[in-house]
Amino acid sequence: MRAILFDVYGTLVDVHGIATTAEVLFPAQGAALSALWRTRQIDYTRLRTLSGRHADFEAVTADALDYATDKLQLPLTPEARADLLARYLTLPAFPDVVTALSALKADGLSLGVLSNGTPHMLDTALRAAGIRDLLDHVLSIETVGRYKTAPEAYQLGPDAIGGEARDIGFVSSNGWDIAGAGWFGYTTFWVNRTNEPRERLGSVPAGSGRSLDDLVAWVRRA
Repeated sequence: MRAILFDVYGTLVDVHGIATTAEVLFPAQGAALSALWRTRQIDYTRLRTLSGRHADFEAVTADALDYATDKLQLPLTPEARADLLARYLTLPAFPDVVTALSALKADGLSLGVLSNGTPHMLDTALRAAGIRDLLDHVLSIETVGRYKTAPEAYQLGPDAIGGEARDIGFVSSNGWDIAGAGWFGYTTFWVNRTNEPRERLGSVPAGSGRSLDDLVAWVRRA
């Protein structure tokens, strides 16, 4: 394995970390808003790629928030909307991220991210998480205008790193992303943080675990 690429949202940063802010704004509705917001966000990326109607991830995220608050009948003021979208840029990193990436970097691996996020979103999120300096590659699908799981999105990895996809590790907590990366040819590791069942898409990860610490142990065994 020459390098490892990570998904960002849900893998390195906690997309449901926004629920705390949402709960303050909408008591007893924070978790529901966070869950629906995330679901609709991913739905919109898929629909836009399937239909050739690209909009960047910041716009998609905002549209998904508007839908979720309408669906839940929550009074989203312009100020609350701006606050939620701003906080989405600096979602909290999972506690295992810095130590795991530091260990892999010390082992001599080239590290990067391949994400649906825009370059601005990624730079802000990775700096807030304290890991930007550990990464050799920050790859945004915005350069091809097609969201994961489109092959054009995954092709960004071999193009940036060189070599074959099978020689690059791809790590995500999203089962659908692991399936897409596996279809493309990456050597995949599923960080199954919430103990979800495996997706039935005919693509089985090469490795899996509950945390990035499990990833480090898997890489070192390999």
